[in-house]
Amino acid sequence: QVQLVESGGGLVQAGGSLGLSCAASGRTFSINNMAWFRQAPGKEREFVAAISWSPFGKYYADSVMGRFTISRDNAKNTGYLQMNSLKPEDTAVYYCAASGYSSRRSSDYRYWGQGTQVTVSS
Repeated sequence: QVQLVESGGGLVQAGGSLGLSCAASGRTFSINNMAWFRQAPGKEREFVAAISWSPFGKYYADSVMGRFTISRDNAKNTGYLQMNSLKPEDTAVYYCAASGYSSRRSSDYRYWGQGTQVTVSS
């Protein structure tokens, strides 16, 4: 099993920045891909970004391209999502997820964090 714990959410004004972290523990050697999803009230969970180890790659949703940056620190078993130029429509609960392969589909992810709230005020 793999456990994921997110941190770093909060309230920020439009145009501001926030950074999220996702600390992994347990059978982390089984992880080859870490992703961020988000879910706003009344909406489906949507893909935000993903990072894969082998082959290395970073993937972003069109809505966050150029504003968000995904990264990882293997030594710390931690993934990060840096969010800049935030917009009110970025308001959602953000979830960290991990799997053995890269995917934009939430159904392909076996391991999930508890979620962290990000609220962007206008």
